[in-house]
Amino acid sequence: AQKTHQIPEMTLKKSTVEAHLRYLASDELMGRDTGKPGGDTAAVYIAKAFEKYGLQQVAGANGWFQEVPFEKITPPKTGVLHFDDEEYKLGDQLLIINGMAIDLKAEAVFAGHGWANEKTAYNDYDGLDVKGKIVFVLPGNPEVNHPFSAFEAMPKKRKIAAEKGAIALIELYRLNFPWGYFKSFVNEEKLALKMYDEKTNTMAYGWLKETTKEAIAKLAEGKKMTAKLVSPGVKIESISAYNVIGMVAGTDPALHDEYIILTAHYDHVGVDKNAAPGQDSIFNGARDNGMGVVALLSAAQTLAAHPAARPVVFLAVTAEEKGLLGSAYYVENPLIPLEKTIFNLNNDGGGYNSTKHAAIIGYGRTGTDAEIQASVAPFGLIIAENPMPDENLFERSDNVNFAKKGIPSIDFAPGALSFDAEVTKYYHQVADEADSIDYDYLLKFCQSYAHAARLIANKTILPVWTPGDKYEAGGKRLYGY
Repeated sequence: AQKTHQIPEMTLKKSTVEAHLRYLASDELMGRDTGKPGGDTAAVYIAKAFEKYGLQQVAGANGWFQEVPFEKITPPKTGVLHFDDEEYKLGDQLLIINGMAIDLKAEAVFAGHGWANEKTAYNDYDGLDVKGKIVFVLPGNPEVNHPFSAFEAMPKKRKIAAEKGAIALIELYRLNFPWGYFKSFVNEEKLALKMYDEKTNTMAYGWLKETTKEAIAKLAEGKKMTAKLVSPGVKIESISAYNVIGMVAGTDPALHDEYIILTAHYDHVGVDKNAAPGQDSIFNGARDNGMGVVALLSAAQTLAAHPAARPVVFLAVTAEEKGLLGSAYYVENPLIPLEKTIFNLNNDGGGYNSTKHAAIIGYGRTGTDAEIQASVAPFGLIIAENPMPDENLFERSDNVNFAKKGIPSIDFAPGALSFDAEVTKYYHQVADEADSIDYDYLLKFCQSYAHAARLIANKTILPVWTPGDKYEAGGKRLYGY
């Protein structure tokens, strides 16, 4: 076993991790919102740290940056849908969240869930002609059943309907959480990855809370019906934000094509526009995800000074809080080929209620448990294995975008064993300030994460998904094993 004093991560200092976090979670950065000056300032700070620690720039990046193009979408304030003698007004029971201006009466058609998947041969449009028609569909993805599947399916369902020639796609609000919550979530200004797809951008897309299910039942039975939709369309503005990337070469020439990628999102949720004058309005994001970024910087510092056998890529991603968008963009536009990326060690959490633990989301799934256990032992921490399973945490951070491509991935998170009052009083709250952090714990957490990166980068046997894992098939496709 490696002697404790020989572990490079032991040289990390509390003063360094504290200085990083106090800057990243300072009021000056205004909550590190995506596409805003505070977020861009955080990106520059991370890039300067990469440079200071001696990382190399990655081919294909613009210096330390990968530009991520976004659309800022503002939904319309007025609009109406006439369907089966009912009038649905925008904001009450109708939401229009994408598409250009429309004022049309057209044939209505029901298309199941509006889903098609070539891999599984599932196709709700089989035998349907929807060209020039207003298409009504059930919510979500019929092939997946988890609480967020309806949200995840939205972009693909839009694209499918647009490609089939629909002039509008209306999803029926038949979800089991409150309409008011859903409405406030989707009917606000939002960021989306820029779509260079004129058909999809043009087609009106919205959600309808039906007065009665009878109209759709008639439509599903084949009754000829029309609908009229009037909307001024959404307002779209192009903006950019940045992923920050650097790397450290490995020491073993035989492993030069096997990259470990470390990720942490640096964005947070900005400021509270509804705060009363004189009240704190800045969501500083010390825990979410200031701690993760400091852990990433700590790993960059020690691995640059004492490289591992394999090359290690450090990626600070933007727009996680907008829907994991920075990492989604990266895996579609990778600067290191995905098939040469053998592992993703993400760092993200919503806070902590135990300073004795590091939480590993995805423990037991990638053949890295021994390295993970060994990574915390020198620093006196204990692993919490997959806490809060009902919260579906693996699917809620950037690691999932790598996992969907087949790359073995885990999330190394602070010690949150439950969503108790100690976590929720800070999670996405203005109270999540640098002054509230236990810096002795932060140091141990950063040391453990950096050491985990080192041990996995030095691992003899490649990480792979455990047999039967939901992402195993993707791994086999990606790596050909």
